[in-house]
Amino acid sequence: MHQDFASSVVKETPRPSVSKRKPSPRRPLSVKPVMLGVAGFVAGTFMLTLLLVGNQVDASVQVIQEEWLEVNTHEPLQQPRGRKIVLQPGDAAASVLGELGFPFAEVIHMSRASKGIYSLKNVRAGQAFSREDVESKTHVYYDVDTMQRLHLYTAEDGIWKAELQPRAVNMRQVRASGVIKDSLFAAAVEAGIDERTTMNLIDIFGWDVDFARDLRAGDSFSVLYEEHFDDRGKMRRSKILTAEFVNQGESYKAIRYELASGNTEYFTPEGRSMRKTYLKSPVKFSRISSRFSTSRKHPVLGYTRAHRGVDYAASSGTPIRAIGDGRVAYSRWKGGYGRFIEIRHNNSAHSTAYAHLRSYGRGIKQGKRVKQGQIIGYVGMSGLATGPHLHFEFRVRGRAVNPLAVKHSSAKPVPKKELAQFKEVASNMLGRLSEPLLARVWE
Repeated sequence: MHQDFASSVVKETPRPSVSKRKPSPRRPLSVKPVMLGVAGFVAGTFMLTLLLVGNQVDASVQVIQEEWLEVNTHEPLQQPRGRKIVLQPGDAAASVLGELGFPFAEVIHMSRASKGIYSLKNVRAGQAFSREDVESKTHVYYDVDTMQRLHLYTAEDGIWKAELQPRAVNMRQVRASGVIKDSLFAAAVEAGIDERTTMNLIDIFGWDVDFARDLRAGDSFSVLYEEHFDDRGKMRRSKILTAEFVNQGESYKAIRYELASGNTEYFTPEGRSMRKTYLKSPVKFSRISSRFSTSRKHPVLGYTRAHRGVDYAASSGTPIRAIGDGRVAYSRWKGGYGRFIEIRHNNSAHSTAYAHLRSYGRGIKQGKRVKQGQIIGYVGMSGLATGPHLHFEFRVRGRAVNPLAVKHSSAKPVPKKELAQFKEVASNMLGRLSEPLLARVWE
């Protein structure tokens, strides 16, 4: 479905604090200020038009196969054209509804009507209540989430009723590509890709490419992805359908595919899973400041000793991820390691260690099960450390090995009975990914 995206954006201005808002006395409206205001608006519009034409504003962006699709099969809902109040931190539904003109007794009836559908105790700051009066009926709307809206309304008998209505969700498919010069994020921004899509790209190829040490100038990427917008024009999420990443001359391709089991994963064009037993790096963005070595001069102690891990230099507070599924075997202070975590992985022969943490992730403690990619802590410089970094070790049956040399096995491939259907989907997706770039002007 093609549509003018700009027209779907609704600008909302946060209301001033309730405590500071005072009613202002009414004054008679004179004709002269109104006429002056209209004349000023017309003159301003004329001058703005001259400026735009004179400067020849270029609004073109490089994208491919941009399509607007309707996700929800329901008819788009009419946006309420009444008063709207955005909730501020600390606001309750009762106070905001009171500001919309409802007495407290009325608010009680509204709360009871919606209790079994959506409790008004769960309203959140940043969301808004809006009121619309149509003839003898009153309608109140509250956006619960990206997919549904609470609708409160008065029935024929004047009693309040409540229902959840689906929100219209629009989706556009975009293809973009870029070449890395300085950084992946800079190249992605230049290609018009938002930050969340870039992070998704890193997650997809994170098993094959170490984004802390493997990237080189000249590496490139192509992405076909979907952007999902709510009915107010705000982007809620993005989803990569297929992508290619070329790193140091080697091409990696991934296709999103929903299995018969209902699980959605990314696979290579041959049907092998992109997911591996372990991630290649516990920190997404950093540089390696020290490698695995049997003899290294310790920066604090000053004498030569083995360095049985890899140091990732990163800003203090950078998230640290568990590279594989497992259970926390140790989570507390450990001498020169400072704040330290050890994870025993599911095959029992492997364990990983994370040292010099600033703090631990939420809920991380001994005995806790963790999933691959879960944040277990944050980079710091606790213990014997001269600067913020993560000391990372990979151990096989208790013996430390070089983490950068560990081979990672793939997860389960596409089942044989689904392989033919998968290859048809993969062929279609990769064909769209290889189409030439088109220039599009936003109208």
